[in-house]
Amino acid sequence: MDTYELLTRNTDEVVVEDEVRELAQDPDGKRVYVGYEPSGVLHLGHLLTANKLIDLQDAGMEVVVLLADVHAYLNDKGTFEEIRETAERMRAQFLAYGLDEERTEFVYGSDYQLEEDYTLDVHELELSTTLNRAQRAMAEIQSGETAKVSHVVYPLMQALDIEYLDLDLAIGGMDQRKVHMLMREELPAIGYEARPVLHTPIVADLTTGDGKMSSSEGITISMEDSTEELEEKVNSAFCPPTRDPEGDLENPVLELFEYHVFPRFEEVVVERPDEYGGDLTYESYETLATDLESGELHPADAKGALASSLDELIAPGRDVLSEMRA
Repeated sequence: MDTYELLTRNTDEVVVEDEVRELAQDPDGKRVYVGYEPSGVLHLGHLLTANKLIDLQDAGMEVVVLLADVHAYLNDKGTFEEIRETAERMRAQFLAYGLDEERTEFVYGSDYQLEEDYTLDVHELELSTTLNRAQRAMAEIQSGETAKVSHVVYPLMQALDIEYLDLDLAIGGMDQRKVHMLMREELPAIGYEARPVLHTPIVADLTTGDGKMSSSEGITISMEDSTEELEEKVNSAFCPPTRDPEGDLENPVLELFEYHVFPRFEEVVVERPDEYGGDLTYESYETLATDLESGELHPADAKGALASSLDELIAPGRDVLSEMRA
């Protein structure tokens, strides 16, 4: 695939195409970032964007991971000391997962967000941004919590981070879209350049195919899951023999193959007894999904291959967590 295809594969939205195409012409040394509130244990939501960051490193870009300790503090996630300890665990897991340490810069928000220039720019954004606009930007991330003043400041800081980290591109899930659109609208109002953005998909709830997989509700898969726990979760997953279930439902098993497995493995082997046709080997998501729909690949066999592949991906992070807790 060409560089633009590598930059944009497995994304739901490119904002905007012309700017990303221009970036793809000379990606070497360009800076891309994603920001995370430190939460301790990485789950598949983190790892989906991490897969995209690995693609961008393969294209020659430098990755910046913002460990957003000030944002976490504003979101009432603990003391700065507690948040820092959590952030260090996240850093170790990202590197274990496959980010290139030499081309990944980890930055704490508190390294620059408490400086005078940044604080004054936050106030300038407060003057140019309506309360309603800031609330809309935070609504997806806030997840129904009672609104606080800090929730309104939060998206303004996210917009400014993209300037202060000297970035060429931002990455985030579709739940970050409103924040990124605020950034593109409001940064030019205070004299800064808007940056392009890539939005990654949100994987559906594992057991129902509805809504989104969440670490706070329902079942999610994380780096602290044992092999047995992971297999149990995958085996309970919703997996109809189709890519397009009825209504608004999605097939989370196929989504995990598409967004997590095939970007990291050249081939996937589905092990089956000889009496059921023997092993199947897939080199692309499309052929696997087609076989599931045709009946050649049974959902139970697909789940077995998925569990094995995910276990291989998260095992290094699981080992890191175990060592840090020992």
